[in-house]
Amino acid sequence: MGWPRAVWLWPAVGTLAATGVGIGSAQPWRDELATWSAATRPLGDLTRMAGAIDAATWPYYLFMHGWVALCGDSPAALRLPSALAMAGTAGLAATLGARLLGRRAGLAGGLLFAVLPGTSRYAQEARPYAFVALFAVLATLLLVRALERPGWRRWAGYAAAVAALGLAHLVALTLLAAHAAVVLAADRSARRATRPTVNRDTPDTTTATAPGVRPLAADRSTVDQDTTGGGSPGVPGPAARGAGGPAGLPRIAGRWPRRASWGWLLALLPAAVVLAPLVLLAAGQRGRQLDWVDPARPADLAALPGALAQSGAVGGLLLGLAALGVARSGRAGLPPAACLVLPVALVFLAGLAGPLWVPRYLFFAVPFACLLAGAALATVALPAALAVVLLAGLLGLPDQVALRRSHEWPRGALVDYRGAARVVDAGRRPGDVIVFSPRDGWLFTDLGIGYHLGDRQPPDALAVRGRDARGDYWTDECPAPAACLAGARRVWLVVAGRQADPADAVPGAKGTALRDGFAVERVWPRPGLTVALLSRRG
Repeated sequence: MGWPRAVWLWPAVGTLAATGVGIGSAQPWRDELATWSAATRPLGDLTRMAGAIDAATWPYYLFMHGWVALCGDSPAALRLPSALAMAGTAGLAATLGARLLGRRAGLAGGLLFAVLPGTSRYAQEARPYAFVALFAVLATLLLVRALERPGWRRWAGYAAAVAALGLAHLVALTLLAAHAAVVLAADRSARRATRPTVNRDTPDTTTATAPGVRPLAADRSTVDQDTTGGGSPGVPGPAARGAGGPAGLPRIAGRWPRRASWGWLLALLPAAVVLAPLVLLAAGQRGRQLDWVDPARPADLAALPGALAQSGAVGGLLLGLAALGVARSGRAGLPPAACLVLPVALVFLAGLAGPLWVPRYLFFAVPFACLLAGAALATVALPAALAVVLLAGLLGLPDQVALRRSHEWPRGALVDYRGAARVVDAGRRPGDVIVFSPRDGWLFTDLGIGYHLGDRQPPDALAVRGRDARGDYWTDECPAPAACLAGARRVWLVVAGRQADPADAVPGAKGTALRDGFAVERVWPRPGLTVALLSRRG
């Protein structure tokens, strides 16, 4: 197939173009600051960190450690790997859609994925979610290929993709429930299709082939053509779904029903060996890692489409089209439908029992929703399908603009680390020191200022043991703040929130030392932060 007709090309190029616009505009938010902090540590300190916190994200941090060493740590450089991974996701999703639902469905689904605000949001974030989506679609595509024609090379490729999926994010392994459903449904369907039938009036015409020979009726063209068996354009018709392979996949070799389930289970063994140490480490850190997550509520399910699409209107449109696609695609839609529904259901149920429900952890399900939506769009003429894709893009345009200003949610909850750093940089003098409050939460005021100021940041007057030595994101402070501040004449104070009297907002002995020894000279409020300059009394 030539490049102009390659179904993966236009979604991949469109995604890269859409997500590349303004990729460095929004300042890194707290999660990206955590990535920067981890990736810029010496390798030994990064390894120590895996034993203390964020073990589940450590493989991504290790990758970013090498990337930052080569490409730098500007916002655009930090986010470029995610943008490339998201473009790959779009291309693979289109390929998977074409294989299962027809070329037009794959193309429409891939293009719809490209214009989603959620796609740009996670393509422009230095976090692993774009890679999770990439490996989720890749693993599903390789599963389809392995079911079509089992062989150790294909199962090995699938095993590698599953291992990469787990290394990117352990929660994404809930996708294996969907893969299990596809394998079991395919197994059952194949056994039914190969069951002998007897007709006393006519000779036996049951398809019987030697092992390893594909039946003529099972040729994949039955699901690749735009019109098949009287179906709508791009969606397999009834005849195609009856003659095609199990669960909407191409029918495969005669010995498959006995081997596919075992092949799938055996393929999971090496992935389990690779992932077991990471699972054990992450399980021990769960309480500390997810202490900020609230239990799941039924209302969270209703809000999920808008959260994943980063737009309520676009999320509603996507959900409606996906539901229509399920109805129109029949058994051919089982793989993407299972990959959409089962991970969401499992994470939600787990979130009812403990802290796990974080919508962005489920972004990997979005490409499968887009493929089902593509199946619905394939039932209309191509110009009409493209018009719906354009409508989705226009509906999401305000959110596209907003997410390039801030990655916080809601958008108005900007924490302006960059603005606060500029205040300090413009007014600093030799001998100045800096103090942060709070120091023990997830706001990362010190990381944000440190990222933007670098070597220009005044000395951290109260730091006695840094985050590298601790193996996490925080800093141990001086137990006697007044003594540690004794030699300072001017103190830059950065506190969370908007504070009329920043020194008064600092609790404990640190606040007492600041109020007793210094007077507030000037205050600069910034979104989410307040900067104050304090001068020594007397």
